[in-house]
Parts: sequence; C-alpha cells; structure tokens
Amino acid sequence: MDVESSFSLIAPPIFDGESYDLWKVKMKSYMESFHLSDAVEKDYQVSPLPENLTMAQIKHHKEVKTKKAKVKTCLFAGVRQSSLGS
Repeated sequence: MDVESSFSLIAPPIFDGESYDLWKVKMKSYMESFHLSDAVEKDYQVSPLPENLTMAQIKHHKEVKTKKAKVKTCLFAGVRQSSLGS
C-alpha cells in the first residue's frame, strides 16, 4: 500500500488542549511519514498555472497544491474543537 492510498487510513494525533509540546512532536512525525514536512517548513504560495505547460509541470503543480491541502487537513483533523475554546 503506497502512502497516497493510505493517507486517510491513519488518524493524526489529536490535540485536546493539553501537552502541546508532545502533540507537536507527534504531529511533526505524522506529517513526515506522509512527506508533508516541506509544505509546513517552507512558506510558499501555490500560484496559478500559466499557459502551455508540459505534463511534468502540471504534475508538479498538482503535487505542490495537494501537499498544502493535506497539511491543512491534518491540522484541522488533529485539533479537537473543544480545545479551541468558545
């Protein structure tokens, strides 16, 4: 089973409002296991595609854009709403 197909099968660590440092280490490891660390560590914007691209450029753009979306999904799924306060 490759990482891409197993992405949603492994639940991220849940932050419940306590032990942030431990959750942070676990979440970093979780994201590293899906090769998402660079999308967190490097602050970059995914720019719109220009015209006349090669298939390789289109594929790379899709991968970069998908990584950002996966990171957001991991973070949203890894925080209990009750730990955010009212």
